[in-house]
Amino acid sequence: VQLQASGGGWVQPGGALRLSCAASGFSLNDYAIGWFRQAPGKEREWISCITQSDSNTYYADSVKGRFTISREDAKNTAYLHMGSLKPEDAAVYYCAASPRRDSDRNWRRQWWYDYWGQGTQVTVSS
Repeated sequence: VQLQASGGGWVQPGGALRLSCAASGFSLNDYAIGWFRQAPGKEREWISCITQSDSNTYYADSVKGRFTISREDAKNTAYLHMGSLKPEDAAVYYCAASPRRDSDRNWRRQWWYDYWGQGTQVTVSS
């Protein structure tokens, strides 16, 4: 069972990146997918979640309107489209998967997720 996050890199402020989260060893369509990020010296913060079945999406206020989470279950992959990037978006980005279905907004919590990817670095600078 593995999650592989990829797509990070360097981008100028205002630019865009698409991160991918590929699952192997299990079927992603039974899992909600979350994205978190961690900047140096800061705690890991939740960014976004997309649920299984109905694909409801949720975003932290810091990225709402700029980032879009999506999933392509046929490819066993989820994505985070990041636009209008700011220097404060620079961080290591992690994807995570959870089999739970929750109405208490626990998808913001790290403990809610069972599987984690290894992280991909995003650098935003001019």
